[in-house]
Amino acid sequence: MAQRWAWAEVDLQALRRNVEAIVANTTTHTVWAVVKADAYGHGAVECARVALDAGAIGLCVALVDEGVTLRRAGIAAPILVMSEQPPEQHRHLVGNGLIATVYNSESIAALGATAEDMNIVCSVHLKVDTGMHRAGVAPSNAVARAREVLNHPWLSLDGVFSHLATADDASRNDVTESQVRAFAAVLNDLKDADIEVEHRHLENSAGALRHVAEVLRLECRVGIAMYGIAGDAASNSFGSPVGVQLEPAMSLKAKVSHVQVLEAGEAVSYGLRRPLASRSTIATVPLGYADGVRRALWERGEVLIGGKRRRFAGVVTMDQVLIDCGADSVQVGDDVVLLGCQGPEEVSANEWARLLGTIGYEVTCGISARVPRTYLR
Repeated sequence: MAQRWAWAEVDLQALRRNVEAIVANTTTHTVWAVVKADAYGHGAVECARVALDAGAIGLCVALVDEGVTLRRAGIAAPILVMSEQPPEQHRHLVGNGLIATVYNSESIAALGATAEDMNIVCSVHLKVDTGMHRAGVAPSNAVARAREVLNHPWLSLDGVFSHLATADDASRNDVTESQVRAFAAVLNDLKDADIEVEHRHLENSAGALRHVAEVLRLECRVGIAMYGIAGDAASNSFGSPVGVQLEPAMSLKAKVSHVQVLEAGEAVSYGLRRPLASRSTIATVPLGYADGVRRALWERGEVLIGGKRRRFAGVVTMDQVLIDCGADSVQVGDDVVLLGCQGPEEVSANEWARLLGTIGYEVTCGISARVPRTYLR
């Protein structure tokens, strides 16, 4: 079937350059690429392959199904599932050679029983809660929990990690420093207990680019940065200046599907909320909130047509948006950029995020599956 007049473009060369730059910049040059949520909307299989080719040592996902999808695509690299999973999914996790995350005794026992039943040793990373308080074992119990893994003959303790809560907020450096100290203490406790692990990781995108745990010489997990989006939408930064230039990998594009000229005082879309101040050309563009163009964007958001910024003329609908092109001439089939560059202008994921009171992650993850992805190689 021919492609619809709306699509997301993913520049895999930009992604490659981002990963290469991040790997070169990090303290140990050892990076796990986070490709959960379909690589933040960019396409997990394609992005995983590029990230590994660009120097990542492994991949991180949130769900067993996400890891299985990568395995079925022929990806043999290490894949870490970053939180505990329901026991009912352990057979798929173990059978596909995924790395499990554990932090509760019950999960360790269930996972070990499944691995024993399947006669397959399962690799495990222990997650420690150093202050984000989302998931993980308390630092004071880390050694005991590690011993539970080591005591099971069908589990292999290959890693320990934690997650930073405020690494992209320079005003909260005290929290980040506290987490780094807590993780360092856990590593010392494990060493004192003669427990060695191959992989140790704490830094996320912001932490890695800012070298917040440089003294520990850890591996890192990088998600949003590899897609070229700064973690803090308000400042469009990672909490402070970093020495890496990143390029957004995704653009959202469409073509004008209908053109009309309306007189001053007319209004368009549901509610007829914004009467035109003057005679204007109105372009219909065939994507809407079902595609990830959030309804709230109509008030202050802009798109690019003819290299110029154009405001929404009315409320975003499920499948279409209406754009005010003023006195300019616009034709059916003209290119529209909702996210990305056109001429000298750019609309970024973080620009949308600032207008919507959210973060760039949510913007790209929100570009729905019905928008076809086109990959530039």
